[in-house]
Amino acid sequence: MRTHRTPAKARAPVPEQQSLATRAIHGKKLYPFRGPVAPPIMQTTTYRFADSRDAIRYAQGDPDVYVYTRYHNPTVAEAEERLALMAGAEKALLFSSGMAAITSAILSVVKQGDEILSTPALYGGTYRFFRDILPRHGVTVRYVRPEALDSIVSLATKRTRLVYCETPTNPTLGIVDIAELVSQVRAAGKKVHRKIVVLSDNTFATVLNQNPFGFGVDIVTESATKYLGGHTDVMAGVITGSADFISGARTQLKYYGGCADPFAAYLLLRSLKTFDLRVRCQNRNAMALACFLEGHPAVKCVLYPGLPSHPGHSIARRQMTGAGGDGYGGMVTIEVAGGARGAVAVCDALRVAVNAMSLGGVETLVSIPVYSSHVNMSAGELARHGVRPGMIRISVGIEGIRDLQADFEQALAVLR
Repeated sequence: MRTHRTPAKARAPVPEQQSLATRAIHGKKLYPFRGPVAPPIMQTTTYRFADSRDAIRYAQGDPDVYVYTRYHNPTVAEAEERLALMAGAEKALLFSSGMAAITSAILSVVKQGDEILSTPALYGGTYRFFRDILPRHGVTVRYVRPEALDSIVSLATKRTRLVYCETPTNPTLGIVDIAELVSQVRAAGKKVHRKIVVLSDNTFATVLNQNPFGFGVDIVTESATKYLGGHTDVMAGVITGSADFISGARTQLKYYGGCADPFAAYLLLRSLKTFDLRVRCQNRNAMALACFLEGHPAVKCVLYPGLPSHPGHSIARRQMTGAGGDGYGGMVTIEVAGGARGAVAVCDALRVAVNAMSLGGVETLVSIPVYSSHVNMSAGELARHGVRPGMIRISVGIEGIRDLQADFEQALAVLR
């Protein structure tokens, strides 16, 4: 099903080095055609056939025949094409949430009896999926410390099918050396004589600040609810990777049912038009706010990869586009005195920043990890994730930076 027709002679060659902003706004449609500027919403569950030959083509495996929106939809397909182009991947697959994308990507690789190696600091939902759900499927997960990635070769066995990492990590903003991790996984693959897949969650960084494919990662997942959506009004997740992998992952989407809604895809396409502008502004605000908070007497520590004091700063400079001080992401985590009680007092005193549990939107949000992303974890698990009770995770928005600094100044005064 096509939404426009373009004469062949109108299709000029597309330059290979289009900017990320141009790819996010226009996708591949850099040629004249008659049609709407905003992609239409194909809000339908099923599709008319011209005749039964369409059904026969579908039954024979023709991917261009639209049948049912759980399988595919033109608006969703437009968003997938745009996201793949932005990431420099062959294909992308859009889901109803970030967790649907993460779980489907993992279940596309592993089966009963297989093993995953993972870095330990993870988004709480991913960790609980590893801890509580995968064992029911006969899949085990073992953890590799980011500072000891050379242990991957000795830990890998013939059961190891996947190595998973998240960088920067949620919420402690730890940095995993992606190039080193991939190098060790490839060496491990040679040892066990099989391909071990590398999957990276790039939600905190976004493709603007970090491109895992450039370091050899096989699959990238991202919660499109966050920076890609950017307006706190759409739930979605995306997998990007090779055409072969995405074809297999689509089977998971079909039968687990985590498909994206056409209207959500439309909202995502709208948001991608300002993605570059929004995230660059969030980068700048986050750097400025982190520098301000690092010098504040009521703040015990500030975790932000752009700060020289961050333990992963040198790695972040190499693998994020932060050499110019403008590419370390929009997430800042601080620890305040008084533990969880102090964190609650500060969050409740904020007036510009919003006390809410998501991230990546244009508005600044704050949350307390022990009550949100890392709830229902033991003291030992929190320690392994580096999460402490007095931590506040800040998703920095695009408000005026002086307004944000003044807001945190007055809120932190409650601790004096």
